[in-house]
Amino acid sequence: MYLTKEEEKILEGEHGEVMERMFRLLVRLGEIYGADKMIPVGSVQVAGVSYKSIGDPGTEFLEDMAAKGAKVKVLTFLNPAGMDLEDWKKLGFPEDFAKNQLRIINAFKQMGIVITSTCTPYLAGNLPRFREHIAWSESSAVSFANSVIGARTNREGGPSALAAAICGKTPNYGLHLWENRQPTVKVKVDVDLSYNSDYGALGWYVGKQVKNKIPYFTGIKNANTDQL
Repeated sequence: MYLTKEEEKILEGEHGEVMERMFRLLVRLGEIYGADKMIPVGSVQVAGVSYKSIGDPGTEFLEDMAAKGAKVKVLTFLNPAGMDLEDWKKLGFPEDFAKNQLRIINAFKQMGIVITSTCTPYLAGNLPRFREHIAWSESSAVSFANSVIGARTNREGGPSALAAAICGKTPNYGLHLWENRQPTVKVKVDVDLSYNSDYGALGWYVGKQVKNKIPYFTGIKNANTDQL
């Protein structure tokens, strides 16, 4: 994979331990998937937020990154946490769980991440441009960004999304490439879709049929953002 001289300096540690560690993760990921280079991203959405998901090891990793001065370089939103951040007591979450969850949130906040706790960042102020490269994690948001907005993102894991946020780059592979975005199945919709559940049922059925192929829908009329 081609790296610029500046990127090589990052791997050599000239920009500090955090940048080297995060950029090395992105390089390894790019090598696995055959990326030819790194590309800049306009925004990031980070998953791996719930204490139930990442536990003590993940919490300690995030706190270590924050303590070492990790800062995001691009607009970065956060996926939902493992509890309501304001009404967790009212909802009956144990204090031990809440304490650890808030440690995670605080670490992300120290890194400059916007604590949106949403799986729909495009409804909360993070709306990418057409053909803009981004690095998002939430599966539904990735589908929306690629298909409705026309932005370009793979489905990132929590660590790779965080690395992209800190480095401002992601490997150029998968759905970032034009040739991998071409539809392979045409879906003609001949029925009226009146309710949100109709769109959900259509998406479920088509997804089950086409699996990893890319569908191209025609015949859908007057759909709003929620339905899409």
